[in-house]
Formats: sequence, structure tokens, C-alpha cells
Amino acid sequence: MIPAPSPRRASVVTHFWWSTLVILGMTGSFPANVRGAEPEQRAIAFLAREVPAWSAEHRCFSCHNNGDGARALFDARLRGWKVADGALTATSAWLANPAGWRENGGDGPFSDRRLARLQFSLALAASVASGNSQSRPALIVAAKELAADQLEDGRWTIDGPEALGSPATYGTPLATWFAMDVLRQADETHFRTTIEKARSWLARLKPVTLLDGAAILFAGVGDRDAALSLIQTGQSDDGGWGPYSNSPPEPFDTAVVLISLTRIHGPTPEIASRLRRGRAYLVATQGEDGAWTETTRPAGGESYAQRLSTTGWATLALLATSPKPPR
Repeated sequence: MIPAPSPRRASVVTHFWWSTLVILGMTGSFPANVRGAEPEQRAIAFLAREVPAWSAEHRCFSCHNNGDGARALFDARLRGWKVADGALTATSAWLANPAGWRENGGDGPFSDRRLARLQFSLALAASVASGNSQSRPALIVAAKELAADQLEDGRWTIDGPEALGSPATYGTPLATWFAMDVLRQADETHFRTTIEKARSWLARLKPVTLLDGAAILFAGVGDRDAALSLIQTGQSDDGGWGPYSNSPPEPFDTAVVLISLTRIHGPTPEIASRLRRGRAYLVATQGEDGAWTETTRPAGGESYAQRLSTTGWATLALLATSPKPPR
């Protein structure tokens, strides 16, 4: 288990309105096709280039590009943002054939088939949600295989029970919530028993990390007061969150917490303020190319896969917290 970083005082300072940091975050030079665009559109443009490029170059499909990255593009399309024509064509065809996920060409087999199954299933569910009804039969097939990965106590594990979780590997609480959500979207009645086992496991979860707290808010069960308290104390002076309440902020952890906070019905002014500040952190840390520096465990590592997944998560968070409709 990765130890918690040294203590850091959580912020209680009120920040400027998010648009101030949008302007600050967009200074400098950008590629011509995204210069001056909203942060969401810049992120979408980056992913629209990278998602199809991987399979074209490597002759295989990546959990990070065609899973996490594609999921953000499907969500962008659902919300009315412009996604380049052809950016999802190859990925959509791949996702629509879950039986073929085991036979991934190019660079060889998946290192973790359970992880691949979850990430591709999430992207497939996002494809269906975005209006691709032809993929619904495939989602049922994928959900049945995903259900078979559930442990007897109700959880799904990717890295083992002690793993903290990262943009590309999720960790047990997030993996459990998202697997449960795929089954719910596929056929809530058919998978009722499996879903209830997952919900019961999450209801017993005692939040230690910010990802634990986010998973509890996603599921809407368990000790939500403890989860919100962890989020309150863990928000940094510049608006972001790290893996622990006393950790420096990271784009991935910030994105997951932000998305989970949007699931709260009837958010209070305090929650609304935390959403604005967290969004401002993501806007301020977005790179000139529209991507984010990868969140790694431990921090400071270099990983293209984690960078793609980090950018996918951050894009989803910006889309979920966008204060204005797309142009």
C-alpha cells in the first residue's frame, strides 16, 4: 500500500470565479485548431487525435486510448460537444464485438484481462448512452462476462485489495462502482443480485482515500457523511484533491471527486463552491496540447497510458461541471 504523503493544511480560502482561471489557464500558444477554444474542446481535440491513432499505429486496441479516452469522447458527443468525424469509428466497431476483446493483435495480449474488460465495457456503455443503440446487444454480452469477475463478497479487484488505484487501474472501490453501473445500464433486472452484492460491499466501505469517498458518493450508499468530510478536508488551497486528505493535488483524483460531487442531488452552496474550485484547478493545470500531465503512483512518473487515462478522466470532469452549453 502506498503510504500517505506528509500532512498539508487543507484550504478554507474562497477562490475567484472559475472563469478567471480559465483565462489564466489558456494563456500561451496552442495548436491552431484549439487556440482560444474552451478547455473542454481543447481536451476533446487532443483525445480525438490520440484515440484513433493508437489502433492505426499499433494494430491493437488500448484500454487507455480506446477505453478511458474513447469514453470521454462518447460523453462529449452525448452532451452536444463537437467530436471530429471518424475519431470513434474504429473504436466503436471494436467495442461492438466483446467476443473479440480476448484476441487483441499487435503488441500482444492484455496484461490484465479483467481491467481490459471493465474499461472496454465502460466505453461500450458510454457509446450506447450517446445514442448508438446498435451496440446495446453487445453491452449485454460484455456485462455477462464482467459479472463473472465479481468476487464472492461483492467487489471487483484489479490490482488487489490494497492497491490505491490510478487513472488506468481504478482500484477496488472505483472498479466495483463502475462494474456495478455497467450492469445497471445493461439490464438492471437481470443483474439484480450481482448489483445488490456490489452495493452491499460499497455500503460497508470505510473511506480512507479520496477515491474511497468518491465511490461512496457514486453509489449513494454507506457513510456519505464521512465521504463528504474527507472531501472537505482534502481540498487543497488551489482547489484540487490528491489521493489522501493530506496529499498534494493530482488531476486524476480531482477529476474523480468532481464527478462524484455532481451526483449529489440538490447540492448546497458549499458543494457548488467546491465544484467551481476543483474545476478551476483542472483548467489551470491543462497543458497547451489539451491534455494533462499523468497522475502516477508514486507521483512524478512518466507513462503515456496514464497520461491518456488521466486526460480522459479530467475531460469527463470538465464536461460534467461545464457552466455553459457547448458552442
